[in-house]
Amino acid sequence: MAIDKSTFWADNYYQHPPLTDAMLEAAEATLQVKLPPLLVELLRVQNGGYTAGFAFPMLQPTSWADDHVPLTELFGIVPDTSIQTAQNLLDTPYLTAEWELPEKQVLLTGDGHWWITLDYRAGSTPRILWIDTEMEQELEVAANFDDFMSGLVLLDTYNH
Repeated sequence: MAIDKSTFWADNYYQHPPLTDAMLEAAEATLQVKLPPLLVELLRVQNGGYTAGFAFPMLQPTSWADDHVPLTELFGIVPDTSIQTAQNLLDTPYLTAEWELPEKQVLLTGDGHWWITLDYRAGSTPRILWIDTEMEQELEVAANFDDFMSGLVLLDTYNH
């Protein structure tokens, strides 16, 4: 599915401010990574929040489902600590320590029991991982962020 950036997003429930160059530079410095260009493009349309409701088909079963993982929200970049949000890439260092996640991850979405991450352990181009903290499951979802985005389907595909 070719993602249309203009219809990718749904609600910006936490009212994240628009992404600026300064916010992006600060986030990449804090996270010590270069974020994928397509992710940055999406965050420039809306700086995180709820998506229009997507899933990524999986060949291996996960704790979420036998055949897919969800992408109903995507974290943004919110350096302003006065904005209370559960959707912030900058919470990655804290959440990585809290949930004992592997090093060199940037959390894209998740709830603590599971995460979809940018995995930078193999280099500067991250692969996309599914990490389930309770099941101790770590699966590759896609080789890179572009492949992840192009593989998304509407979540309704799986609602039988």
